[in-house]
Amino acid sequence: MPSQNSQPQRERILKAKKAGPGATLREYLKLSGPGWLQSAITLGGGSLAGSLYLGIIGGYEMMWLQPLMMIFGIVMLSAIAHVTLVSGERPFHALNSHVSPVLGWGWIVATFLANLVWAMPQFSLGTAALRQNLGILTFDGGDYVATLLLLAVSAAIVMQYDKGGKGYRAFDILLKLMVGLVVASFFMVVFMMSTSAEGLPWNQIFMGFIPNPSLIFEPAQSLSTLVDQSSAPSYWHDTIVSAQRDRMVTAAATAVGINMTFLLPYSMLKRGWDKEFCGLLKFDLSTGLFIPFLLATSCVVIAAASQFHGRPEPGLIEYHQTASDAKVEIPAKLVEAYENNLNDMLKASNSKTSFANVPEPDRILAATLIKRDAFALANSLEQFAGKGMAQTVFGIGVVGMAISSIVILMLINGFAVCEMAGRPSTGWLYRFGCLLPGLSGALGALLLWSGKANFYLAVPTSRFGMVLLPIAYIAFFYLMNSRRLLGEEMPTGLSRIVWNILMGIAITLAVIGAAVSILNDITQIPGTTIFVRHLAIGLVAGFLALGTIVHFIRNNKA
Repeated sequence: MPSQNSQPQRERILKAKKAGPGATLREYLKLSGPGWLQSAITLGGGSLAGSLYLGIIGGYEMMWLQPLMMIFGIVMLSAIAHVTLVSGERPFHALNSHVSPVLGWGWIVATFLANLVWAMPQFSLGTAALRQNLGILTFDGGDYVATLLLLAVSAAIVMQYDKGGKGYRAFDILLKLMVGLVVASFFMVVFMMSTSAEGLPWNQIFMGFIPNPSLIFEPAQSLSTLVDQSSAPSYWHDTIVSAQRDRMVTAAATAVGINMTFLLPYSMLKRGWDKEFCGLLKFDLSTGLFIPFLLATSCVVIAAASQFHGRPEPGLIEYHQTASDAKVEIPAKLVEAYENNLNDMLKASNSKTSFANVPEPDRILAATLIKRDAFALANSLEQFAGKGMAQTVFGIGVVGMAISSIVILMLINGFAVCEMAGRPSTGWLYRFGCLLPGLSGALGALLLWSGKANFYLAVPTSRFGMVLLPIAYIAFFYLMNSRRLLGEEMPTGLSRIVWNILMGIAITLAVIGAAVSILNDITQIPGTTIFVRHLAIGLVAGFLALGTIVHFIRNNKA
């Protein structure tokens, strides 16, 4: 049933619709909110890394990937929202009742675990940006102070959401400001690059928005010439294609995650929205989610592509041919990554050539394929705005990303804990659930988010969430076509055909992403010979088997 908080909003929407499109648009702008929540969580460290890696490996040729994945992600989010708003039923209970409790509980547990684990890198990212980019809290123990500061700010913002009414409005304004700050910071980066003497190849950039699926099988065109000129073209071809696939899956997975499918329906229910808000929801997802995501991720891809794609780290390819005193300026981790790439190439081609005698195309490819991080990108931008300005602008964007993501992870977890307990999302239990990712993220960033601990936490959680995403999509596809749940509000005729085609494409893309994520993984559990992908396949098989068994048991009882 609608809440008292939603009644004035409903009346305002109905009045605005009678007044015409202009009045409706103005009212939608005032009342938008859940779409911005989605934007805040997707514009986090994962999207930053995904955009950065896309630009490094694919240049401007992969500009299309993230917007396309977000479009189909919005299709599924819209379906989830339609089911929730029309039926008024809580999605967790709807899945348990109409599909399978195995899926319902798997969905909520995956969301809960992802919240706890993925808060850690957000704290690490925010702390590093405060200290490295913005140059504050650089004293001994400053990382602890920075972590506490991030936790305090995030918790203060989240607690506004539990106040309802004016609290929602204050929360929405703060969140929109943070998302706007992220977009503006990265937009400023691209603006500085565009107005520099070197400029940007806007024709190539706009062409990059045309989908090019061949990049799943072939290296980016800008690297193909180097591959052909190298001494081991088949090795570099396979290495680059594999890297491109990994980066594409990473970028696709960070567009819409399992957390977002949980956040949207419960944030709407918290506000008391019902079917009268369907138009507002579509507007909200378009303006609050898609547009900020498109602008922010595109700007990062452009910046990374212009600075790193096909461009070796200065001095790196000459590293083994220069005097030892010239090597000090090159970061040790970059040298190590470069040497590892060359070693792998030489082993694969059974060559005993020394590093100094490796042909230049091979050295350029080895130096190009090393992993750079967000802070390397900030350093490379100093030529456009000076050291202080570049670091400040980029640092503000990264801190905004980190805080907004922490806030939303906390918010989602409050919903998830209350839903698992069968309690309303308010009061002390809700606040306790919200604080859990803040505590796990803060402590994990300081004590756990490195080495094997990173592996043991991040790998199984990300695999579980990625695998469950297409299964959750399929479940909501079923609910979208369930007359028993939606009644007369179930899409019919041409509308139903269009919905099912779009949802089918989204499901297919999610299945491909999950499959590539698992099968392309060659990592092993530290200290063993067991491959992660084998465990992931076993986990999927066990999950599906359990779901099937429960389904038949329920049918027999019925």
